[in-house]
Amino acid sequence: MLDFKPACFFAALLAVPCASIAQHSPSDIPKVPAIAGLPAAARSAAASINPDRIRAHVRYLSLDLLEGRGPGTRGDKLAAEYIATQFALEGLQPAGENHSFFQQVPLLAVHTIEDRTRFSFVPANGQPVDLTYGSQIVSKDETGQSTADIDAPIVFVGYGIKAPEYHWNDYAEPDGHEVDLHGKIALVIVNEPPSDDEKFFNGKALTYYGRWTYKYEEAARRGALGVLVIHRTDLASYGWQVVQNSQAIEKSYLAGDPLNSLRAAAWIQHDVAQHLFALAGLGDLDQAIDRAGKSGFHPQELTVRLKAHIESRVRHYNSTNVVARVPGASTSPENTVLYTAHYDHLGIDPDAKGDGIYNGAADNGTGCGILLELARAYAQSTQQPPHAVYFAAVTAEEQGLLGSQFLGEHPPVPARDITLDLNFDMLLPIGIPRSVTLGGAERINFWPTVQTIAKDFDLKIQPDSQPSAGHYYRSDHFSLARVGIPAFSIDPGTLFEGHDEAWGNAQFEDFVAHHYHQPSDEFQESWDFGGNAKLARFGFVLGWLASAQPHSIEWHQGDEFETPRKKSETTAASDGEQR
Repeated sequence: MLDFKPACFFAALLAVPCASIAQHSPSDIPKVPAIAGLPAAARSAAASINPDRIRAHVRYLSLDLLEGRGPGTRGDKLAAEYIATQFALEGLQPAGENHSFFQQVPLLAVHTIEDRTRFSFVPANGQPVDLTYGSQIVSKDETGQSTADIDAPIVFVGYGIKAPEYHWNDYAEPDGHEVDLHGKIALVIVNEPPSDDEKFFNGKALTYYGRWTYKYEEAARRGALGVLVIHRTDLASYGWQVVQNSQAIEKSYLAGDPLNSLRAAAWIQHDVAQHLFALAGLGDLDQAIDRAGKSGFHPQELTVRLKAHIESRVRHYNSTNVVARVPGASTSPENTVLYTAHYDHLGIDPDAKGDGIYNGAADNGTGCGILLELARAYAQSTQQPPHAVYFAAVTAEEQGLLGSQFLGEHPPVPARDITLDLNFDMLLPIGIPRSVTLGGAERINFWPTVQTIAKDFDLKIQPDSQPSAGHYYRSDHFSLARVGIPAFSIDPGTLFEGHDEAWGNAQFEDFVAHHYHQPSDEFQESWDFGGNAKLARFGFVLGWLASAQPHSIEWHQGDEFETPRKKSETTAASDGEQR
């Protein structure tokens, strides 16, 4: 246990942003171009964004002292206090609760006690097959109870999707009735039915139906006792180790969420699922996955039951979103711009052998460093932005976008008045990018402006190289989009100064394979934060121009988020009539 000395901590806290590690000066980075509609003062403010300030923030937030920034832990509190202190030092206004920088997020944390937890498959005939926790199965009891004993039938429900707009229902039996999942375990495939038709599950691009969070939610709505998600690396877009590491530590849930009802929210490794199919006499798993992706699929109850004893350590706690504001020249609430980045990571794995601190330097110390430097640049601009600009460092992203979900449900201003959210998440500091990925930006009517500004910054917009991975639904902007707010993340592409795209691809692939969600995601002195600064400047200009738009930014007609946007605007009109 580290010996925490408050006086030493706050002295270090105030000193960190001034750390002098000469890597880049602001003038080393490509200049902020002259852009129509961008005042000279705003251009100057954007140009002041300093890579060494970002570096210093990332270095501090990823220290072992902060213990991996697990929500509700001491490290979480240190990180939140650090971010709030930086906001205050740069002159931002508090935008949280009770005139503070903090928005309390009520959570419950569940840690599965691995050596006291048992899972097995029990066939109708034959001996039970015990599963090895961690390498074959991982699970959480979402209800927050300390023990769970399960002996329940397993029902294979394909992809576990009901999507009326695509005329798809994995829960429909041959007679048209839907399978009863009450008290049963839903066995589901990760991802969604494959398609090249953009009118069917958006073709190669993953929709929310393919996310594991949707599968849990849908099964919970149907009264399931648990869910077994079948992992397959090509379908998930990440290996089993990512699943295992993410589940090895605490998993948090929003307190009071009625959909947190699964006693076993679980994943099983592909070969284990194949064994299950063999026990049930269903043949080859991959062939079954192929059949489940075609019309005519119907759910099937297996001749195998899941038996489990699950023990959990549970704690109820609050974590915090840290929210600050820079006032605009206009006092009207509309056209507010929001910047977001999550500051949490995976904390400490108490069962790890060796280094068990998940420092999260790239994920997402980098996004936080950018957020803080954006906030400073806006606050110190000699000209106010057209409308108010908010900055939110959100918690519990790694637990399922919980902090941003709470922020979206309880925004600092009504959702209808937020014209755009720009999110920053895990921007590898490996050089000056010449390309950018902006998944989701093409879905809003601000897209032509985004394209123009990217060109001005000499940034080639690259399409998502893995549309089937559903990246849009895996970062905090999604939580804002769900309540109608136009939102996307700014990410570097694979083209960097001095290198070809193959080099960029190799860097990302190496990071995902060896460092993503692993204790080795640690601060490196060799990192080059010039690229982070360039993308922060790009984001600054986009936010300023969004704030200056004559009308609120909207989703394109027919987009899945158009409905919640219109609902928020209709609510605004209704409220106005009542007043």
